[in-house]
Amino acid sequence: MARLVLVSNRVPSPADRGVRAGGLVAALSEAISGGLWFGWSGQTGDATDTTATQRRSRGVTYATVDLSQADYERYYVGFSNSTLWPLLHYRLGLMEFEREQYYAYLDVNRAFAAALSPLLQPDDVVWVHDYHLIPLGGMLREKGIANRIGFFLHVPFVPPSAYAVVPNGAALLQSLGAYDLVGVQTQSDLQNLADCLREFLGWPVEDGNCVLGGGRTTRLGAFPIGIDATGFAEMAVEGANSAEGKRLRESLARRALIMGVDRLDYSKGLPNRFHGYSRLLARCPEHHQRITYVQVAARSRDDVPQYQAIRRELDRLAGRVNGRFGTIDWVPLRYVTRPVPRATLAGFFRVARVGLVTPLRDGMNLVAKEYVAAQDADDPGVLILSRFAGAVHELPEALVVNPIDVDEIAEALDAALRMPLDERKARWQRMWERVRTDSAVAWRRSFLDTLTDGRRN
Repeated sequence: MARLVLVSNRVPSPADRGVRAGGLVAALSEAISGGLWFGWSGQTGDATDTTATQRRSRGVTYATVDLSQADYERYYVGFSNSTLWPLLHYRLGLMEFEREQYYAYLDVNRAFAAALSPLLQPDDVVWVHDYHLIPLGGMLREKGIANRIGFFLHVPFVPPSAYAVVPNGAALLQSLGAYDLVGVQTQSDLQNLADCLREFLGWPVEDGNCVLGGGRTTRLGAFPIGIDATGFAEMAVEGANSAEGKRLRESLARRALIMGVDRLDYSKGLPNRFHGYSRLLARCPEHHQRITYVQVAARSRDDVPQYQAIRRELDRLAGRVNGRFGTIDWVPLRYVTRPVPRATLAGFFRVARVGLVTPLRDGMNLVAKEYVAAQDADDPGVLILSRFAGAVHELPEALVVNPIDVDEIAEALDAALRMPLDERKARWQRMWERVRTDSAVAWRRSFLDTLTDGRRN
């Protein structure tokens, strides 16, 4: 059997694997059961490594390289997260571009290729993940790697009118031609990618195949990512009964819990969410003293100015909500920016009457699926979900909102808090069946079966 080689920008420490809530690391942790996981260690040094350090744990070999501080700032903080991230999340006004950052992005991908290629065996299947590593496949091909190589984009993909903004965009698209399979989250992302390939490169895309020069074919497909729903449900039961879960319930004093969990990121719509909650409290005083909103927003990318700005804004808004509506014995909004263990969050989800997931744009959003998986079948909560999250295509039974409309968020919160048990159970049951079936393992199997199926180019 061929060995699976996962490649991602960041590789977790074996001790931390699966601890984070949602996101790429948690998804890949649930999808990998053996093989090699290669990427950045999370550490910086004097120079970017071209030789990997290897450790083995629970059947997986972790191979990591350090980045130089300069490459971290230009490749990671710069082109990856100041150019590509806002672009692919439709936030063109937040995009920044410097040519030296783009060159550093290419250099780091070259260094990754140099460190990874000696580790590869002839029958390995290589699976590269996310926007940080778009050029990596082509750089591996330049080193003579003929293995099957797939690429999966975890974030959205934009239409040609937006993609045209990025300098060197055609070159990035062209590098996708080195992969045997390119996967995205949704059919709309797939359509946008195909339209960009046609418009900027003139590559014909028919029936999921993109035929390149010399007869080479790159396949395209939508592969919605999933979670280990059964495992997460078990974790939620344990978490709800843990010391942390009991302490949360005691602190709520029988109030209904509204729960949000996100990275602290401008794509998550957190200011709109806070405004929507404030609007609910202003319009529906009957909810005063009867609800508590807990928002966990673990800090990330503190080196990026836009993230510093969103943190300051949320600090101000949280203070305003609590100052306006809070009382001596009631804090309406609890806002936490430190990381919370995933098992603890699973328990909190189970306690929550409402899961509030309203990103302005998201590739999938696994927190929505985790909230569904965590619920008590006899008394499930209500998921409020942005229409711009990829998960909405699989979870239409949620209360779907436009996250730009804070009145719509307030109305959905009111409807969720008032929803009768029979309706909550009916909505949850349909979502649970889908989340349980479309698991992380099913996602992995679907992608890899497609990657390894058919004629080798």
